[in-house]
Amino acid sequence: MAWLKRNLVLVLTVIVPTVAAILYYGFVASDVFISESRFLVRSPQKQTQGGMFGQLLQGTGLSHSQDDTYSIHDFILSRDALKELDEKVAVRKAFASKAVDLINRFPSVSSDDTFEELYRYYGKHVGIEYDSTSSISTLTVRAFTALDAQKINDQLLKMSERLVNVLNQRSREDLIRFADGEVKLATEKATAAGIALFEYRTKHAVFEPDKQAAIQLESVAKIQEELVSTDAQLAQISKLSPTNPQIAGLESRADTLRHAITTEAAKVTSANGSFSARAPDFERLTLESVFSDKQLGLALADLETARSDALRQQLYLERLVQPNLPDKAMEPRRIRSIFTVLLIALIAWGVLSLLIAAVLEHSD
Repeated sequence: MAWLKRNLVLVLTVIVPTVAAILYYGFVASDVFISESRFLVRSPQKQTQGGMFGQLLQGTGLSHSQDDTYSIHDFILSRDALKELDEKVAVRKAFASKAVDLINRFPSVSSDDTFEELYRYYGKHVGIEYDSTSSISTLTVRAFTALDAQKINDQLLKMSERLVNVLNQRSREDLIRFADGEVKLATEKATAAGIALFEYRTKHAVFEPDKQAAIQLESVAKIQEELVSTDAQLAQISKLSPTNPQIAGLESRADTLRHAITTEAAKVTSANGSFSARAPDFERLTLESVFSDKQLGLALADLETARSDALRQQLYLERLVQPNLPDKAMEPRRIRSIFTVLLIALIAWGVLSLLIAAVLEHSD
């Protein structure tokens, strides 16, 4: 008892913690098995597709596959993944097994049996690391049996593969839906432009103003030639025989030809209703129709590109290392843990002894 009183600090800070560590790590602590796997999220498309939709898909900063790798990581460590994992491999039951010591078992002495506590517990037993150089992710699962560790690891990889497929499907659907929407919009514009041009032609009885005006001017030229010939004939007859009865007929014919020239020329050059007046509106409608047809052609080409791109899987999860079935418990490291407790206890004992000695010396 005298020795115990003199060395009470040593007993409390060194002997008791060390003995407790020997008892716990030597006889109580459950074995922890670690299963590791490595995977890579890859994209077969090294370059972004050309065209309007390819430019829309081009990212800034992270690459497409790297960005989705982080999405896979977040999913693995999410509550949704834990819920599905518990449904398929009964992870709660595995962590709450009676074979697990009270300190490591779920729920522990300091927690309750709620999903949030299970999620916190899950985060301590499932980890994932990412190597930015090689783009390889390492998934680590800690469990209290080798089979549980492997099953949990393998199930997480299966769920991640399914998520990658879902992301692929959504990407394909979004790409095709957007391209199809552009085709529908371009089709509506092309149809409206074609109808407007058809209605204008029907209403104004015009097909191609420039060509029709050229034909009309050819007709005017022929009438003018005929008028020149009639005037020449009239002049000749009037000079040779002023009383010839043909003169009246020729004069009437000449007047008719002049009126015809005026009428036909007005169809080309008058301010209202002529081919020249209709040409600007006709050209505008024609340009709108041609431009709409070109837009429709581009939209159809982009749709075909989107469909061909959708036939290829844009992302896939490749397992580089399958989840291993550990044949030896890697944790706890019993000897090292005991010596760690002893070392910390000795440091604490030394510091506390110095403080007590300083207080006693100060009191004296």
